[in-house]
Amino acid sequence: MIISEQIAVIRDTVREWKQQGLTVGFVPTMGNLHQGHLTLVKEAQQRADKVVVSIFVNPMQFNNAADLDNYPRTLEDDCGALGQIGTDLVFCPTPDIMYPKGLAHQSQVSVPGIGDVLEGAMRPGHFTGVATVVTMLFNIVQPDVACFGEKDYQQLALIRAMTRDLCLPIDIVGIATVRESDGLAMSSRNGYLTAAERQLAPKLAQVMNSIQHQLSNGEKNLIKLIDNATKQLNEHGFKTDSIDICDAHSLSPITADSRQAVVLMAAFLGKARLIDNCVVDLQG
Repeated sequence: MIISEQIAVIRDTVREWKQQGLTVGFVPTMGNLHQGHLTLVKEAQQRADKVVVSIFVNPMQFNNAADLDNYPRTLEDDCGALGQIGTDLVFCPTPDIMYPKGLAHQSQVSVPGIGDVLEGAMRPGHFTGVATVVTMLFNIVQPDVACFGEKDYQQLALIRAMTRDLCLPIDIVGIATVRESDGLAMSSRNGYLTAAERQLAPKLAQVMNSIQHQLSNGEKNLIKLIDNATKQLNEHGFKTDSIDICDAHSLSPITADSRQAVVLMAAFLGKARLIDNCVVDLQG
């Protein structure tokens, strides 16, 4: 396994592979890897001859400086885990390599509409940071296929839209959320939970699944569903950040023409901001 922080090394290695007629898969991460990330890598291995994983805690997508500073950096452990499953190349640049002129002078990529609603409205600039760094990584790695987790539902929708709008020749693959045995979605931020909070954390998925069940059975009163879910979470020690029920394809409000809804959950439990989502088929 090759490990490098240098853009030129990544480009030269990928160029050699492509000259041999090999296809390239890519999994961008911010490190602190868990089984969910490794599932993405294994999926990429099924879809391409060689796989590149990037590890970069991207400062452009953080609104909170303390959150950026506190984000776990576990590069040695991450590379060990990636090596064990046969990853071919790890790209682990520093911010100075990715943004040599600094963030204030960096060209940016924005995705109007989908990047401005829901999470984008609550975290201004976040999705511009995501779209910019992913575009840069795509240009460096030149993958044929890239794998992203469906846990970050809006992010996946944004990247699909960006890839389509910018005519990038990359197949974007969404991979189902990987969960712990008790239903909690795997996340790097689960490490922020205390032992007691970890016992409470699966309640987020349980409340979400209750919404899913009611929607699939024809419930139309979204305000009631959201209010009840918020009450349940808050009674179990969560601080609900947002619960949204939207059209699964446009992320716009549900209309009579909507065939699928997505339930998007975000709540704080102690220091950890936990997110989850599920897609629901709607009755006609």
